[in-house]
Amino acid sequence: MLSSAGEGIGATTLTRPDSHEQTGIVRLIAAYVETARGQRALEPARDAAFRCMLDLLGATAAGINEPGVVAIRGMALKAMGAGSVPVWFAGLSSSVIGAAWANSAAASALDLDDGHRLARGHPGAAVIPTAFAVAHETGATLEELISAIVIGYEVSVAIGAARVVYGNTGTWSSYAVVATAAALRRTPSAIVAHALAIAGESAPNQLFSSASAPRAPAPEGSAIKEGIPWSVVTGLVALGLAEGGHTGPRNILDNSLHYRFPDDLSLGSSLHIRNTYFKLYACCRHVHAPVDAMLNVIRQHHINANEIDAIEVETTSGAMRISNRAQPENLIDVQYSIPYCLALAAFHGPQALLPLTTKSLAHDDELTGLARKVTLSLSPEFDAVFPAQTLARVTVACGGQRFVSDITAPKGEATNPLSWAELEAKFSAATRMVATHTQQNQVLGAMNDARAGNLAALTACFEGLTLNSILRG
Repeated sequence: MLSSAGEGIGATTLTRPDSHEQTGIVRLIAAYVETARGQRALEPARDAAFRCMLDLLGATAAGINEPGVVAIRGMALKAMGAGSVPVWFAGLSSSVIGAAWANSAAASALDLDDGHRLARGHPGAAVIPTAFAVAHETGATLEELISAIVIGYEVSVAIGAARVVYGNTGTWSSYAVVATAAALRRTPSAIVAHALAIAGESAPNQLFSSASAPRAPAPEGSAIKEGIPWSVVTGLVALGLAEGGHTGPRNILDNSLHYRFPDDLSLGSSLHIRNTYFKLYACCRHVHAPVDAMLNVIRQHHINANEIDAIEVETTSGAMRISNRAQPENLIDVQYSIPYCLALAAFHGPQALLPLTTKSLAHDDELTGLARKVTLSLSPEFDAVFPAQTLARVTVACGGQRFVSDITAPKGEATNPLSWAELEAKFSAATRMVATHTQQNQVLGAMNDARAGNLAALTACFEGLTLNSILRG
């Protein structure tokens, strides 16, 4: 039975005892999952879960035709078995693992999925596809689904934030997958503990793409990106293995060389899902503040992109770590290039980044020429508040003058969240090339029905709505 709203997930606080060698972080997380799954999510977390769902559906629909997504979808159907779990917007179905894998791939392909400052990554693209796939398997109620999503975010952010050294999302999101799925399957905590350990030790290592700067060579842009889809497979397989008696190193998170958790591990009271950020551009979050800052300068001073002599970006170490190629070779290179995205936005406006398309790779001499005029420098002031904030300041040199932006934070941060109407507008903009207005309205209406307590319309969208052809430019 689900408890009343007043007993919500936020009420659970776990304190690590001195003898954590016997209890351990993994066991505490497993105990949290077991405790929280029977409780209705508190209203702030519940509202945040719906916002995350809407945002992720837009990212998934926009990414449905990307080559890497198509490849994973095909392999999921071949290798992960038949089943009745919907592969969203593709008119297909697969097993729990196959559908969750395919849906996660589409959700993360264009870098439009949500993120979290503390974890320095993207929990939604792992948690939400897992939650819906397993909820379909278990026949979960709406409230059970929402609770599992809240639990998944709580676990993922807590572990991602505790990492001593930065790791791409795939290095820690498999833990979230286990927590989300175990909540819906009502797996006993002793089994959950082993599943978490198996997932953590088996997760994508991402050693190449997670490496700190300078990276020689910098990784080529590829569909693997942060390894989020494969972490979904890893997490779900880990849970199945643990249910079958497989074991993992349950002291994995007690290793102080890799993780530094607070003495009081207050899982459930943080409600990390409330502090998710949402993106308005289909590119790495480190690109967003420079784009917003530059566009503000261009609008304020009526600057023509053809007349720009130089663009100087003061930024953080995180932004210096990405590849930042002035002449990208593929769409993923574009997603991780501040110079090229600035050039795109300067010439074609912010709509060129929502979503990014292969048209961005025209290798127009104007675009690459302006991208080569962009220089990045580390600001100690901005880096001192990173990753809690990702700030930037941009100077545009034009006609012998220098125009300097304000210190800029990207739009959509938890401190300045997008409204529901703004998220709907993002959905419409992001999906305009794959969905008709009627189809867009069908999904948006289904999401509003879900907020009102009825999942049927959203389930119907997953099962019957196919968005697999480019409709409009």
